[in-house]
Amino acid sequence: MSFVSTKNLKGDVFGGLTAGIVALPLALAFGIQAFGVIDSSEVSNIGAYGAMAGLVGAIMIGFFASLFGGTHSQISGPTGPMTVITATLISGIWASSTPQSIETVLIVMSITGVLCGVFQILFGIIKLGKYIRYIPYPVLSGFMSGIGIIIIVQQIYPLFGLKSPVLIIDMITQFPDKLQQGFNFHAFATGIASIAIIFLFPLLTKKVPSTLIALIVVTIVTVITGFDPRLTIGEIPSGLPLPFFMNFSLGNFDWLGALQIAVIPALTLAGLGSIDTLLTSVVADNITQTKHNSNRELIGQGIGNMAAGLFSGIAGAGATMRTVVNVKSGGKTQLSGMIHSLLLLTILLGLGRFVKFVPLSVLAGILITVGISIIDFKGLKDLFKIPKADAFVLISVLILTVFVDLLIAVGIGMIIACVLFMKRASDLVESGYQSSAMTSFDKESPWEDEKDMPEEMRNQIYIQRLNGPIFFGSITRFQEVMNDIPDNVKIVIIRMRLVSFMDQSGLYAMETAIKKLHDKGITVLMTIIQPQPMYMLQKMNVIPDLIPEEKTFKTFEECTGYLKSIFK
Repeated sequence: MSFVSTKNLKGDVFGGLTAGIVALPLALAFGIQAFGVIDSSEVSNIGAYGAMAGLVGAIMIGFFASLFGGTHSQISGPTGPMTVITATLISGIWASSTPQSIETVLIVMSITGVLCGVFQILFGIIKLGKYIRYIPYPVLSGFMSGIGIIIIVQQIYPLFGLKSPVLIIDMITQFPDKLQQGFNFHAFATGIASIAIIFLFPLLTKKVPSTLIALIVVTIVTVITGFDPRLTIGEIPSGLPLPFFMNFSLGNFDWLGALQIAVIPALTLAGLGSIDTLLTSVVADNITQTKHNSNRELIGQGIGNMAAGLFSGIAGAGATMRTVVNVKSGGKTQLSGMIHSLLLLTILLGLGRFVKFVPLSVLAGILITVGISIIDFKGLKDLFKIPKADAFVLISVLILTVFVDLLIAVGIGMIIACVLFMKRASDLVESGYQSSAMTSFDKESPWEDEKDMPEEMRNQIYIQRLNGPIFFGSITRFQEVMNDIPDNVKIVIIRMRLVSFMDQSGLYAMETAIKKLHDKGITVLMTIIQPQPMYMLQKMNVIPDLIPEEKTFKTFEECTGYLKSIFK
């Protein structure tokens, strides 16, 4: 393909291989998690089905999303949020199918994956990618923390070698009784050992992924010491499976019924995968200083999920950790993602027979660390500092995510956030604050009080003028203009005279922008008049930790006086 560049071949090869090594244990773990809702006593070798689905999903999505996607360094594959949805789908199919059949589960899961891909392609065609910016931070924070909690709770049972209930509420309430009935000490020991290695090994070196070390070392130890084979993945076939419609006897299969079951989960996966992917694209942009194509990325992800579904792999999305590893290892183009996928294919073709020895508790340990990394501890830590409305949205979304439904959580969170923002805007107007219906970021036109600034200062100072509330709907543009600030200036003045309000999204965007300027050796000054932004910046310790109080000014005249004193 003409859009696959080979200019960074060495970096892409190394980045892709490194990302593939990181992806291997995660692909196995996410696949096992998706199928872990089916009891191994009901389907022998259920772990092998999960491992195969995880690997196939990582291979197909990783290759085709890179080939056709719009983010140069993105690595795609199974992710925590997508796997939670898939596990819910599988548990529902298993509970409702009569007679219960693993073939039925695989076929409906495959159809769901294909439909997910179709929906994502449609999202890209009708250009929905740009609307990701309108999701407030509290919604994303509550959602991701909820996903992290779900993953951890789901893996507690296999960590102890226990059979897990299907519903989260049952997992929580039944755990004490299950634990009293007895647990497998060897499973628990291997899981804890895996967690310890994952957290401690990076203290020695970060050149080798600690998840891979945990997978290999603990598996070898269990093989040597002996381990109950019923608590391992089990034998998986070598080579890629056939397309699902060729792999099973479908003569009497109820296609209409399968489509009816698959539509809503497919739409949920498509929406969630699109959010997950585009957020990772933004992370990649920030690291590489590039600009992704949101709509093309959605089309690429859709093609990848269609391919994964076709071969009975689990659906996935852009994976933040694997993308960061790829970039840090030298990957810069789509070629790195394709190489990551080819490495996993090579492992599947040549080393699949060794995967059967991996204990399920090791994968549970890996997933628990993944769940911990997904939880937004920063957002939770600031819960009593952020506006009460944002805190309410965050907690509501978190609870709904864990105990109700992921898509419902995001939908209700968006509605609450929008209603509360309208209430805030109305209050600001009624109280007489100057406010703008449209937030703008003016870099060209000096304000009236700037005309007396001495010319010798202007060449070394950059003034960023902000006009209107900085909130979830405006932070994308805010981030763009802050990234455009030249590196050669010595001082940046952020003028906030017309900023009437900042929400949690705006606060975190401001904090990140100031830290980036400091990393470049740029001094940041700030002029603030309106009370709400000043209160929030102090509450979040942006003032005085990032900007000392002596570098914040109530008027621009005060700021000019400070500048004259340091430019003497």
